[in-house]
Amino acid sequence: MRSTSAATALAVLFGSAALSVVAAAPASAATAVVKAPGGMVASGQRVFLGDRQAGTVLAANHSGAVLASVSGVSGVSDLALSDDGATLYAAAPGTHEIVALDAATFDVKARYPVATDTGPVHVAYAGGKVWFSYGDQWDGDLGSVDPAVDPASGTDPVALAQFPKEGTSVGMWGQALLDTDPLRPGLLAVGETGLSTGSMAVLDVSDGTAKLTAWHNGDYSLNHGIGDIDLVAGNDQVLVNGTDRDAYADGTFTKAGAYPGGHRADIGRSGLVAQSTGSKVAVYRPDATQPVRTYSTAAADLAWAPDSSRIFALVPNSTGGYSLKALTSPNLNVPTLTVNAPSTATRNKSLKVSGKISATVPLPEGIQLSVTRTDLDSPDGKALPAVKVKADGTYSFTNTPPAGGKVKYTVKYAGDATHAPVSASDTVEVSRASTKLSLNNNGKLYGYGADVKFTAHLGTTYKNRTVEIWANPYGSDKPNKLIKTGKVNSSGNLSAVVDMKRDTTVTAVFKGDARYKPKTVKVTAYAKAKVSTTVAKHYKKAKIGSTTYYWFHKNTDPLLTTTMNYYAGRQQRFDLQVYYQGKWYDTASEYFSLGTNGKSAVTLEAPGQAGIKARMRSAYINGSSGDNVNSTTYGTWKYLYFSN
Repeated sequence: MRSTSAATALAVLFGSAALSVVAAAPASAATAVVKAPGGMVASGQRVFLGDRQAGTVLAANHSGAVLASVSGVSGVSDLALSDDGATLYAAAPGTHEIVALDAATFDVKARYPVATDTGPVHVAYAGGKVWFSYGDQWDGDLGSVDPAVDPASGTDPVALAQFPKEGTSVGMWGQALLDTDPLRPGLLAVGETGLSTGSMAVLDVSDGTAKLTAWHNGDYSLNHGIGDIDLVAGNDQVLVNGTDRDAYADGTFTKAGAYPGGHRADIGRSGLVAQSTGSKVAVYRPDATQPVRTYSTAAADLAWAPDSSRIFALVPNSTGGYSLKALTSPNLNVPTLTVNAPSTATRNKSLKVSGKISATVPLPEGIQLSVTRTDLDSPDGKALPAVKVKADGTYSFTNTPPAGGKVKYTVKYAGDATHAPVSASDTVEVSRASTKLSLNNNGKLYGYGADVKFTAHLGTTYKNRTVEIWANPYGSDKPNKLIKTGKVNSSGNLSAVVDMKRDTTVTAVFKGDARYKPKTVKVTAYAKAKVSTTVAKHYKKAKIGSTTYYWFHKNTDPLLTTTMNYYAGRQQRFDLQVYYQGKWYDTASEYFSLGTNGKSAVTLEAPGQAGIKARMRSAYINGSSGDNVNSTTYGTWKYLYFSN
């Protein structure tokens, strides 16, 4: 069963193109995608899609994978299958023809030119013929193709002006939507488009000639424009715009009821109605007001599988086109199930869980729900006694959680002949005791590169005696790193060694267990920078008093090279003092950048006179030397003496 969407009815027609077939693809091919819907119809094994913008027809399996395609069907706007499913017919308004394809091989069987400037647009198969609508806004009509007629015989298989005028005044003014139903053989539903209120008809085409069964002249009494029409399986009705049911008898139509507001629909052989509206697809039993099932997806077109096991939907995708999606188990109502547990509870104390199950299709009486508790002691879940649902759909049960932490109660309904399985859950934070966790060496300062042992001590726990120790050196270039994980010893201790080349935050982590909360403690230990200085261009080393000096001629510039552990953007501070009248006086402190090799060479200008005593040192100053990854460190003084 097929009905064409309103979007297809307003299709923009494209220029003609040569017809070509693409070889069949494996079943693992990509999901079928179209840029602009151009008809959709399903067989027992395949789904056929038209892409109006691309001018292609695709064949996909019921999982949505592309099997084959044919191009050059210019502006394809609708598709129809023969009653035996062997031939697929495509309306190609861009080249004004009906294209017949072998539904199995996708070979072109025939092309039937239609003598019109507009169309064909919509197509259906009934009474052994292909029926199509064509024409412009004010001169729409119905045509047919007789596949049994060989064009080579001299007889044209295409017939125009087939819509009966008797009893219908001027007939169809606009291009008409067409629909057939395998359970109503020989009938053709016709719905006029493009007007503020549409005429519609049901035609008997069982003998190959269109005869009027019922007619409505479009007087606003039944509709305010038609964008979709479907023959109703098992009833003398049509469904208009996926909403209004109009009965036909004695040659006329009357209102027979309505589904909640929709836009378009398709009716399965089971009688179920798949309705697209806004951002959802709803499935209704005949004449029902509550849906059997609702899918949270928009759909540009819908088509039932012949066995009514699924609905094929063209759903919007992220590229601006539409992807084929199978909506499964449409006959099963999905109940609404709630679970309400307290947000917190005390371990080993009874708590109450309650909830409700309801459905738009009544549930059997006396149903039972399974219950599973998932906690730290039972991470895979522990089955609890089943709970019986009351007549009003409510239920409740009590339970005493043996484990603390997050405890999840999952409630499930297994489903039945008319309802899908459903589950829901709620989580309780169950109390746990606190344990003690400590870590040594907080705030201590160590020399560069010292190997320091950090010891975590864990207090009383239930089952988990494992502790993790992490080291996070200062600086964005070094990640937080797990340096040890293991069970504490009989004294509750676990130790790990950290190579202290930077200030480091050390963290001990206990992840908790069923009775004790997780706990984390942090300490920060500090590391000095590695600082050394070499002196060059002196002519000797000798003591003055008890202090060793580097001796320079009064006009020689000392070369002082500092080596420091490198960090991007780091600078060393160069401190200089001069000895005068028994005291050392500061004369300069200046920052110099380190090279990537960690070196900084500074030339000190010679004083030009003898008898000068000076000293210098290099220093790393946390926060002032360009970073904060080490603690402030001063190098040793280097003593300089200038002589003749």
